[in-house]
Amino acid sequence: MKQLENGFVPNRVLKINVGFLITGGPGASSDSVLDLPPVRVAEDLDVYYVRGPIRLSRTHEGVLVQAELRVGVEDECGRCLDPVRTEIPITVTELYAYPPRSTSEFSISDDMNLDLAPLIRSEVYISNATGVLCKPDCKGLCPECGTNWNHATCTCNEDIIDPRLAALKKYL
Repeated sequence: MKQLENGFVPNRVLKINVGFLITGGPGASSDSVLDLPPVRVAEDLDVYYVRGPIRLSRTHEGVLVQAELRVGVEDECGRCLDPVRTEIPITVTELYAYPPRSTSEFSISDDMNLDLAPLIRSEVYISNATGVLCKPDCKGLCPECGTNWNHATCTCNEDIIDPRLAALKKYL
């Protein structure tokens, strides 16, 4: 399997040929388990793995994809910007239209391939919208100099008080 320069495989591994389901007619289904290596899902998303059960079911409108996937991603801490590897669980229930319609975001191509990459990309970004922390007690960055307080201390003057909060100092 060809790998990209960063060691990830191209997103071709996320294309599933569903011709056997299309010709099988409504009611045909297929169950399998995904266990994919590091994949470049899109130009802006690399994942370290995609794992979990997936069911493909033929309907009158196309192919219904149902899956409970775990996706390993590298993100950055919302406080200190350090890299963090995390697992994102995603539940997928999506209908891929066949024959393709312009009103459907997801459809099956003429070569009978169903592309999971756009679906996984959108689900990962939606599920990860709140961000992650490198650890629960992350100290973050100094607002003055940008020092990561988890790794070092800085020499910024701690006595500088925001003038809007100066009146509160007498209560401490």
